[in-house]
Amino acid sequence: MAGDYRGRKLKAVPGSGTRPTTDKVKEALFNIIGPYFDGGNSLDLFAGSGGLSIEAVSRGIDSAFLIDHHYQAIKTIKANVSVTKNESKFNIYKQEADKALLLLSQRNIKFDLVFLDPPYAQQKIFDNMNKMVELDLLNDKAVIVAETNQDADLTDEINSFKMIRQQDYGITVLTIYQFLKGND
Repeated sequence: MAGDYRGRKLKAVPGSGTRPTTDKVKEALFNIIGPYFDGGNSLDLFAGSGGLSIEAVSRGIDSAFLIDHHYQAIKTIKANVSVTKNESKFNIYKQEADKALLLLSQRNIKFDLVFLDPPYAQQKIFDNMNKMVELDLLNDKAVIVAETNQDADLTDEINSFKMIRQQDYGITVLTIYQFLKGND
């Protein structure tokens, strides 16, 4: 981890149900997206261990919203967030992704940075992105980071989103989009 929480060790979710983002990929990701955010809210719709959100707050995000529907993931996220000694910056929800998006829209929360790292077998990246637009959850120029495997076929442009960059890291592919509000 880098930023304010540098040197703190995070736990992984027990079992094989989650796939943590490797340190190499996480470092590369934040080197790419660093210039695109300064404060604001982040959303991690499939949070796993919470590592991406903790890194985002460590590097300047004001408030992170972490969503996962697995009990073990939520337990791990809470343990990892406690290591930051700054729990008030983290909002943790045990919810299915679609229900969480609806709940967040009802609370009128908008995001500047979104992580979409669903289980590879359940990739609904475009559905999730379109749902966020439909529910008005994104600020203009919000950055969406999709972590997928090589089999995902993400296009350069989708509705109001423009691809900024796509990078392969072995079996992992990072695709980064920017939301352009005027294009919906």
